[in-house]
Amino acid sequence: MIQAFPALLGATAGAIAGSFLATIILRWPQGRGVLRGRSACDGCGRVLGVVDLVPMVSALVQRGRCRSCGAPIDPLHGRVEAGCAIIGALALGFSPDPGGVGWAMLGWLLLTLAVLDRRHFWLPDGLTLPLAFLGFTIGPWVTDTTMAGRAIGAMTGYLTLLLIALGYRRFRGRDGLGLGDAKLLGALGAWFGWQALPFILLLAASVGLLAVGAVMATGRRIDGATRLPLGTFLAIAAVPGWWLATVLTSAGR
Repeated sequence: MIQAFPALLGATAGAIAGSFLATIILRWPQGRGVLRGRSACDGCGRVLGVVDLVPMVSALVQRGRCRSCGAPIDPLHGRVEAGCAIIGALALGFSPDPGGVGWAMLGWLLLTLAVLDRRHFWLPDGLTLPLAFLGFTIGPWVTDTTMAGRAIGAMTGYLTLLLIALGYRRFRGRDGLGLGDAKLLGALGAWFGWQALPFILLLAASVGLLAVGAVMATGRRIDGATRLPLGTFLAIAAVPGWWLATVLTSAGR
């Protein structure tokens, strides 16, 4: 059963974290500073005050527009804040301990990476490498994978996609897979161990096929030059892939 008070704390922390992570998603690809400078309206440049920055609440009260000029506020803010709030509520509500904090941090980072890759086909080292570090440090509170399994998983995940990327470049003469994808899979190996990687890849490929099918159903053309956000698919498949690996491993014992 989910516990109400820890879930509320997790939702609050998630909304706050989501506000910061949404800023990263919007500013970082544009080369804008994230930690420096105060938040301001993109329309009129007015520096936002405390009232304007309450996660989710401010946007609802202001009906998604700046109070000064009426310019629309990017809905990404509210969506990321809500997504992080839900992740935090579930993580701490079901596991009100350091393990729950670990699940929340994992979910928040994966959500950020998924949106960044979907929008910009970019998985920055500034997020994938800390994710791998947390897999070795906080990960033991989350999953019971051995440290050796994490190390093998990190190396195997990275090298698998690295070799595919290098092979594609050699035979096709162009890049077909970003190294950010390899680093992300390596980070997931650090969290879940090498045993989960085949299941994560399988589910990620399945999600990708569903996405392609959905695009084709709208009448849009898909060809060899169409870019797909593998990092987004990996982020979506990460936890379900680990869960599937755990269930099947337990059933085989």
